[in-house]
Amino acid sequence: MSKGLVVLAYSGGLDTSCILLWLKEQGYDVIAFLANIGQDEDFDAAQKKAEKLGAKKVFIEDLRSEFVQEFIWPAVQANAVYEDRYLLGTSIARPCIARRQVQIARQERAQYVSHGATGKGNDQVRFELTCYALYPQVQIIAPWRIPEFYSRFRGRKDLMEYAEKHGIPVPVTPKAPWSMDANLMHISYESGILENPKNHAPSDLYQMTKNPEDSPSEPDVLEIDFAKGVPVRVTHVKEGTSKDTPLELFCYLNEIGGKHGVGRIDIVENRFIGMKSRGIYETPGGTILLHAHLDIETFTMDREVRKIKQSLGIKFSELIYNGFWYSPECEFVRHCIDKSQENVEGRVQLSVFKGQVYILGRESPKSLYNEELVRLREHNRLQGAAQKTL
Repeated sequence: MSKGLVVLAYSGGLDTSCILLWLKEQGYDVIAFLANIGQDEDFDAAQKKAEKLGAKKVFIEDLRSEFVQEFIWPAVQANAVYEDRYLLGTSIARPCIARRQVQIARQERAQYVSHGATGKGNDQVRFELTCYALYPQVQIIAPWRIPEFYSRFRGRKDLMEYAEKHGIPVPVTPKAPWSMDANLMHISYESGILENPKNHAPSDLYQMTKNPEDSPSEPDVLEIDFAKGVPVRVTHVKEGTSKDTPLELFCYLNEIGGKHGVGRIDIVENRFIGMKSRGIYETPGGTILLHAHLDIETFTMDREVRKIKQSLGIKFSELIYNGFWYSPECEFVRHCIDKSQENVEGRVQLSVFKGQVYILGRESPKSLYNEELVRLREHNRLQGAAQKTL
């Protein structure tokens, strides 16, 4: 008799494939759920693999548009940056994925959800807080925190042996000596040889961005239009091409930023669970938008409002990083930030070149910049200087 129905956040990789089979061994029926949030994945192959392993159902959900509009755009409005440098690409993806996982669990009347996050990372917290917030009755199976599981699978070698024994297709190419997580917003790299914070990142690590030294010798000049703090159009000035749907717009900024090596960082951060970790991130489109939004926001927002909004942005970033997207306090902060963006409207022109974003100019019908006042002040300054010389 089945112990119950589990919705597993499935990636198609070695870990979650082994977890799927292990859950079945434990007597559960398993539904595999794979979210498309922009990662480079063979979704058809992943579906066939899950079905072969005995998944009762397989859901492959395209969440890219809602990821951009409902998660990336609020982060842009907030200028969300954790500990001054990290643009939160993984952190904002987890509540998007977990929300759909919970929706499937409710739809299929599953009593359990499961994930492959380890017991040392932030993702276990992000997944589970989202699940409990949206489906309080659900029970969570976290294999990497279950002694029976982690005692049996002490490393990749044990997982590979288990996979071969049970006919799970295993990777034929050597695994990179680090772990990687990819989505529309970014790619993150950690663990393995990167755990020594002194070690330089290998040159072949980066997949989303070119080395700035090898990037084009001519800049790309873009115009980005904002309405209520959200990008609504990007135009390539020289080519005259525009993108105005959220998904296309963001993908285009990733393309331009990646081409010029924009958005690479190598940091040590403070994890929510109480340890420091080294992470390397590449966030090309997000970095361009951060520069552009900061500029148009300063141009259109009252000085004192912006001071308060800056502090809310820091709080928002911490809440996202720690997994509290669906908490009452985060909802309140998001509401306040959204209110602050009512007049953040206009156009920013910028240049993307050799790993950098350079602001060239801006204009807005909601501008608080008084050119006449500035000219008058400059005129008075020059008159005063002239009088002193007489």
